[in-house]
Amino acid sequence: MDPSRVRQDLTEAVDLALAGNWEAAHRIAQAHEGDAVACWLHAVLHKIEGDPDNARYWYRRAGQAFEAYADPRAELATLKAVLTY
Repeated sequence: MDPSRVRQDLTEAVDLALAGNWEAAHRIAQAHEGDAVACWLHAVLHKIEGDPDNARYWYRRAGQAFEAYADPRAELATLKAVLTY
């Protein structure tokens, strides 16, 4: 898939997550599992869900640290910045 389309999809997913629509954001993240930023978003979503074991798995796949952000909303804001630079 076109990298700019992936970026658009993931930006939409972050916006959905920030709006509280975890399930829709999760579906988009899952559709792009091969992308490191999608894996990071997937990790944050599982952190929000309260599933730390699954979140840690996705953080490892993304090359990110579970402990790096205490606030998932701040982490989502960082993800949006990465996607929209």
